[in-house]
Amino acid sequence: MQPYRTTPQARAPRRSRRATTVATLTLALALLGTGGGLAPAAQAVAAPAAQAAAAGPYDRGPDPTNASIEAVRGPFAIAETNVSSLRVTGFGGGTIYYPTSTSEGTFGGIAIAPGYTASKSSMAWLASRLASHGFVVFNIDTITTSDQPASRGRQLLAALDYLVQSSSAASRVDAGRLGVMGHSMGGGGTLEAANSRPQLQAAVPLTAWHLTKSWSGIRVPTLIVGAENDSIASVSLHSKPFYNSIPASSEKAYLELDGASHFAPNSSNTTIAKYSISWLKRFVDNDTRYEQFLCPAPRGDRNISEYQDTCPHS
Repeated sequence: MQPYRTTPQARAPRRSRRATTVATLTLALALLGTGGGLAPAAQAVAAPAAQAAAAGPYDRGPDPTNASIEAVRGPFAIAETNVSSLRVTGFGGGTIYYPTSTSEGTFGGIAIAPGYTASKSSMAWLASRLASHGFVVFNIDTITTSDQPASRGRQLLAALDYLVQSSSAASRVDAGRLGVMGHSMGGGGTLEAANSRPQLQAAVPLTAWHLTKSWSGIRVPTLIVGAENDSIASVSLHSKPFYNSIPASSEKAYLELDGASHFAPNSSNTTIAKYSISWLKRFVDNDTRYEQFLCPAPRGDRNISEYQDTCPHS
C-alpha cells in the first residue's frame, strides 16, 4: 500500500454555491414540505426513522457519524419506481430510488450511469444506498450497452432533466441541487456531463475511462475514484490525469482504492459509498456536517492507497 499524499493547492475564488434568492425559496419549500405522487408499483424499503433535519437549509437526516456513513443503509426509508425506456427520450430508462419522507422538504437529485456492456443492475447497490441517506437517485440504463462516454454524458443530463421535469418523483427533487456519477465509460460520461453543465453541484467518476485526458473546463466539485490495480482504466492513464487536469480553483479530490480492480464499483463497497455520500452531502446539499470526513484528508484507512485534495473547501 502506498503512503497517503494530500496536496492542498492555492486556488482562485470559487463560484458561489447558490444565490440567496434560490436558497430562500428552497428553504421555504422545505419548511412547507412537498408530497408528490409516485407510481403505485413503488415498493417501500424498511429503514430506521430519520431524525429532524439540522440547522442548514439543505441538511437532511441526523448528524452523521463514521458508523452511520459506513452502514449499508442510511436513516431514510426508501422506495423505488421503474421508468420504461419507452416513456423517455435521450437515455434508456432506469430505476428511481427516493426517500419516502415528505416532512423534510425536497432532496438533491443524482443520476448514475453504468459502464461499457453493463446495465443499471451493476450500480443498483450504490443507488439505493445513496437514496437512504437523503437523495433522489436515478440509476439509468444507457440506450445501448456500447455507448461511448460522450453519449453517456448526454444521457446522464437527459435523465436529470426527466427526473426534475417529468418523473413521478419530480416534486421530491430540488432542481437546483443535482449531481452525476458513473462507472468506467459511465465515469467518462460523468466528466462529460460536468464539463458541459457547470450548474451541477457534484460529480463522482468511478474508475472512469475516457480517451480525453484534459478536463480543464470542469468547475463542478469532482471526486475522482481510481483503483490501484485497474488494468482497464489504469490510474496512471485515466484517473490521475483527469484529476490533475481539473483546475486547482475547482473543488476536487482523488481517492485511490488499495489493491482494487476496475470492477470495484460493481459490488457493495464501503469505501466508495462512504466518500461518495460525504462528497454529495457536502456539495449537493452544502451540508458542512460531512466536511469532517473529507477535510483533513482521510488517514489510516487501509482501503485507500492514495488521496489528494484541495482542502479546505470553501
